[in-house]
Amino acid sequence: MALTETSRQVGVVLRRRAIDNPWIDHMWSPAMILDEVPDTAPWTVLSSDADATIYYAGAASIDLFSSDTANYRDNLADGEPRIWIALRRQDGGPELELTKVTADPTEGEAIFESGCDVIGTVPMPPEIAAWIAAFVDQFHVERAFHKRKRDRKSGERGGMRDDPSDQGTGRS
Repeated sequence: MALTETSRQVGVVLRRRAIDNPWIDHMWSPAMILDEVPDTAPWTVLSSDADATIYYAGAASIDLFSSDTANYRDNLADGEPRIWIALRRQDGGPELELTKVTADPTEGEAIFESGCDVIGTVPMPPEIAAWIAAFVDQFHVERAFHKRKRDRKSGERGGMRDDPSDQGTGRS
C-alpha cells in the first residue's frame, strides 16, 4: 500500500509570560493554532499586558501520513483533540524557531523527549479537526494485531538462541 501524505499551513501563537524566578525572568508557552496563516509578519506582538505578551510566531506545516491515521483517530476521539508545538532556541540565544507542529499524539509525546526548549499542546481548532477527520475517513485501514511467536526450536529458556559471546557464563 502506498503512503499518502498531505500538509496544511497553520499560524502559531505564543505567550511570553513574566515569572518570579531568580534564574529566568519569563517563560514561553504555545497559546493557540490559527486554522489559516494570517498576513502578519512572524514575531508580531498581538497583545501585551503587565503579565504576558502574545506573539504571532509564524507559519508552520501540519503533515498527515496515511500510516498514522490510527493516531489521528485516537486524538480526535479523545473529546479534546490537541496539537503539539515545539520550538527551539536559535544558536542558544533568546530567539525561538518553530521546529514541529503535529496532530499525532505519539509524535507529540516523543517531542517531549527531544530536547526542544518550548513544548506544549493547544486545543485543535474545529476546522483542523474536520480536515484531519476527512483524511482519516479516506485513508484509514484497520490493521490486525499479530502477536509475535517465540522461537522454541533451540529448547533454551525463553526460546532464545545461544549467543556465542556468552558461552560458559550460564546466561541465555
